[in-house]
Formats: sequence, C-alpha cells, structure tokens
Amino acid sequence: MDLRLKDKTAFVSGSTQGIGFAVARALLAEGAKVVINGRSEGGVQNALRRLRADLPGAEVSGLVADFSDAAQVQDLLGSLGDLDILVNNVGLFGLARFEDVSDDQWQHYFDVNVMSGVRLSRHVLSGMLDRNWGRIIFISSESGVNIPADMVHYGVTKAGMIALGNGLAKLTRGTEVTVNTILGGPTYSDGVADAVAGIAEARNLPADDMKAAIIGANQTTLLQRFIEPSEIAQLALYLASPLSAATNGAAVRADGGVLTTMV
Repeated sequence: MDLRLKDKTAFVSGSTQGIGFAVARALLAEGAKVVINGRSEGGVQNALRRLRADLPGAEVSGLVADFSDAAQVQDLLGSLGDLDILVNNVGLFGLARFEDVSDDQWQHYFDVNVMSGVRLSRHVLSGMLDRNWGRIIFISSESGVNIPADMVHYGVTKAGMIALGNGLAKLTRGTEVTVNTILGGPTYSDGVADAVAGIAEARNLPADDMKAAIIGANQTTLLQRFIEPSEIAQLALYLASPLSAATNGAAVRADGGVLTTMV
C-alpha cells in the first residue's frame, strides 16, 4: 500500500531509541524526510548512523535538545523548518509511590511529557493550517486512561497528552490537518528492556523469564506479550498518511487489548 508519505517532512521528538526510533525508521522507509531528536549529541549521531546503515539514501538529520530545558527547546524550534508531520513522542517513565514524588519531579514530568507537545505543536500548527495539510501525532499510553497506582505522576501526564491532542484537533475543523493520539500498551522499548534486565539480575533470573513474568502479571492483556516498538510505529505511519483523513481528534489504541472498556 502506498501511504503517500514520499517527500513529506517529519520531526519525531525523543527518537534515538525505542518507539520514537521505530517511528522515525518507518517514516524514512516510506520515503519521508525525517528529523530525529535526542538529549545528547552522541545519542543523536549513533541513531543517525544506524538509520543510514539500515536505509541507505534516506534523508535524515538530527537535532539535540533536552525537553526539560525550555531554552534548549527554543533553540530547537529555531532550527525547525516547515513540517508536514509532527510526532510528539518524547516522554519520561518511572515507577514511584505517589507520596514519594516531589513537586519538582511532578514539574519535570509535566515539562517533558506535556509541555514538549504544547511547544512543538504551537510552533507548527499555524503553518500546517495555512498550507491546509499536516499531521500531529501524540504517543501517549493506556496509562493515561487507566492511571496506574504505582505511576500516578506518569499516568496523569499521559492523560494530559490525550486531552491536548483532542483540544488541538478542534482547531483544525474544515481543514486537511489532523491531530490524533496513540494509546500504546506495554511496549518492549530500550528503556523497558534495560529495566527488565536490571530486575532480572537483582533476582538472579534469566531476562526472558523476567520479561514473561512481568507481562504475565497483566491480567487484561489480550496480546499476552510485550508490544514491539515497530508495531506502534505502523499505526503512527497510518495516522501520518493522507489515507487517515477521516481520523481526527481520536485516541487510537495499540495497547494489546489491555484496556477493557469498549470506547
């Protein structure tokens, strides 16, 4: 299927590994021009080498910015040209008891998980509306719908992403611009893999056994395994495509059936 993404220009925040990297790679494979992003020059350069090795001739570049630092974000915005596709992927994730999360930590999560999308979307939306075409995609989580007791701070910010995407979509009425959100489920990203390996080592268990035990403890998953980042990326590709014109203001699931409500 031709997704009609050739020569579209995309920016994917937080894309040197995990879901963001998978989305960037999928867009490049469809012929889009992609700007990736990470917090360090070394991380960005390593990701660029991997992408160029996998996809020779792909038009990919990178920008360094830590989305917890407003000044770095402003510098990044000044380097971004017109975009056809914005993927708001960057985010923080972590387990913590509610009473142990300080005000500063709440603010840190909010700055990265919510304000990154606010600042990037504010930068590109008016241009998309003027050109009458564009796609803004938020990579949120099923945790934004079913807030985990051990990640209240994370779930609340992911809920904020969903609300932000829905509100921005209302600004696109009657245009060829859409704003949608992906509700990802338990995904075996690089960060999750590292966490699983650490837990497995602490418990003197093989990493694969620990991985199976963790997903097995999720009583509602229909997939009964971790989602691969590339599987989230395939949904992002569709939402980035002109073929998805009838989908706008939606929170679309790629959650492995973890959420149990019908809508």
